[in-house]
Amino acid sequence: MTSTTPRSWRDAAAGTRVVVRRRLQDPAPDGPHLTDVLGVVLHVDDDGLTLDTSHGPARISGGDVVLWKPIPPPPERRARRH
Repeated sequence: MTSTTPRSWRDAAAGTRVVVRRRLQDPAPDGPHLTDVLGVVLHVDDDGLTLDTSHGPARISGGDVVLWKPIPPPPERRARRH
């Protein structure tokens, strides 16, 4: 049986591909208050974590993390048919 206890974002290991749900700092009144960030963990410290995303490095404050989980590597791209 696996544990259902959520792990702390501090447990994210460098090199792991993860998705992090975080709170937005200044959400629009009628807009979303959360967003997801997908990337590879570069660094974890007491203040938060840094992910390597498709848009470059993203720093996420630990206080903004709602949930996170490791995810598998992206699927390999298939060659185009000619």
